[in-house]
Amino acid sequence: MKKKLVIKFGSSTLTQGKWEISREKLMDIAHQIVALQEKFHVIIVSSGAVAAAKQHFKLKASQSELPLKQALAAIGQPILMEIYQEIFKKSQLEVAQCLFSYSDFQNENSRQNIINTLDALIYNGFIPIINENDTVATEEITFGDNDQLAALTAGLVQADLLVLVSDINGLYTDDPKKNPQATLIKEVVELKNFTHLARDSKSDLGTGGMSSKMIAAEICQQNNVEMWIVNGQEDLFLLNAMSGTLGFTRFLSIKKE
Repeated sequence: MKKKLVIKFGSSTLTQGKWEISREKLMDIAHQIVALQEKFHVIIVSSGAVAAAKQHFKLKASQSELPLKQALAAIGQPILMEIYQEIFKKSQLEVAQCLFSYSDFQNENSRQNIINTLDALIYNGFIPIINENDTVATEEITFGDNDQLAALTAGLVQADLLVLVSDINGLYTDDPKKNPQATLIKEVVELKNFTHLARDSKSDLGTGGMSSKMIAAEICQQNNVEMWIVNGQEDLFLLNAMSGTLGFTRFLSIKKE
């Protein structure tokens, strides 16, 4: 039986540190998913709608920055999905868009509807691509870059593994951008022993620092889901992480009695 794998892509990964969605990176992602499908049912949680809009349009803020970002998300979401569909189609991968908000995870009927929809898509060979419904919800657009949405999704579908793909290798003993002696922590079991390391060093393109990833790890442990933080800047990052040739941080699940 195939395992369930939830993969979250942050804006910094999809843009490769630039100001537009990288088609080359999406081609790399599609290639890896084809290879992973032998063992996994794949669900994607994707940021990048705002970045997709910014590469085509420049809007003026009428009041504050938040409504502007919501407007950009509304413009960019169909553009983002069009790029996914175009590139994944070349690898014979079919995709489907799913937009959720946090209230959907709090209502039992909505939770079951999400499970039923995702199961139906997977059964029929589609890859669900999930994003926050930014036009009606604001938390992910200001904090998290979908880290917590990905963790909630992984817990809801009882995924075997959640991979947060970012522009960092994982959790370090100190901020590696400030301390060259900082070392990568390869395995975490007790989160409380590492919360003091959740210092945020965010990019201009994403909102998900280490704090949001630690919250995601807590959600995963509560739901018995293993979580990885993997650097998506290199090609074949997922396959290399799974083969042990790429360093990353692994947050172990806590088995329930």
